[in-house]
Order: sequence, then structure tokens, then C-alpha cells
Amino acid sequence: MPLRPGRCYRHFGTPPYTRLEYIKSNPPVLIPKFDLGNPQGNFNTTLKLVVTRPGQIRANALEAARQHANKYLSSKVGDSNYFLRIAVYPHHILRENKMMAMAGADRLQDGMRLSFGTPIGRAARVEANQAIIIVKVDFKNIEHAKEALRRAASKISLPSRIVVEMAS
Repeated sequence: MPLRPGRCYRHFGTPPYTRLEYIKSNPPVLIPKFDLGNPQGNFNTTLKLVVTRPGQIRANALEAARQHANKYLSSKVGDSNYFLRIAVYPHHILRENKMMAMAGADRLQDGMRLSFGTPIGRAARVEANQAIIIVKVDFKNIEHAKEALRRAASKISLPSRIVVEMAS
């Protein structure tokens, strides 16, 4: 079975690496907008994509989920009939100790000596039962919002579920 790209960074056991004043080449946040749709809309239904286990979600996976959900909602219900928010922010800087895989590589690298690693990306650390994406729609568009969150969940490496809350 081939390895999925986010598999190595899904779980965490070390403190978060977030102190940007000590990081020389901090990678940029690749999510351009955290709020999409109509933020002033008066919607009566809130749907949340909630992770069921703790872990890390890479910023490029969050961006892919955002794009997928936004494109589906925009085409099915229109830009003024929903509000989508990415509820987590990728603070944690991911590091990689690059290893060479070629003939004679053992003479060129140090292995695990000085293996701190160089920054390669960002990730959001989430706890169990934490909302990742929040969508607000009217009750008549609830099935489209569920489908958008289901499609966004396919881009996230952690198991997740959709929670529906009705306004009273």
C-alpha cells in the first residue's frame, strides 16, 4: 500500500513548534481566506465538520477541503446563501530531516546527527471533537451543505463526522 503524503505528520507527540522569532525560514500560510460566502447572512442551520480523534491537519489539506466545499456550495446554492468558515489555524511548523537516497549517500549525510530538520510546511493541531469547518445555511439547503462537508472530509487525513445544529 503506498504511503499517503500526510501520513507522517498526522499524529503528534512533541510540543508545538510555533515560535516564529526563532524560525529562520517560516513557511507562509497557504490559506488565503478563512471566511467565504455571505458573513452577514441570517441562517437558521449550522453544520460542523468535527474530527473524532486528535491529530494534525496539514495546511494544504485544509486548503483543499476549503476549495472543494466552497466550489460545491457556490455552484449549488449560490454565494449569498451560505457562510463557510475554516475554524482552525495552522500554527505548527512542520520540519523534515531530508535524507538522500542515491549511491554513496552515506558519505554525504550525517544520518540522525544534528537531525533537527528544516521547515517544510504548516499544520493545525486539533483535539478530538473539535470543529474544523463551520457552514451556516438555511434549512432548505441542508442536504447541499452536508454533501459539501462530506466532500471536504475526504481531503482531511483524520476521521470526522458532520454535526447539525438548528437555531431555535
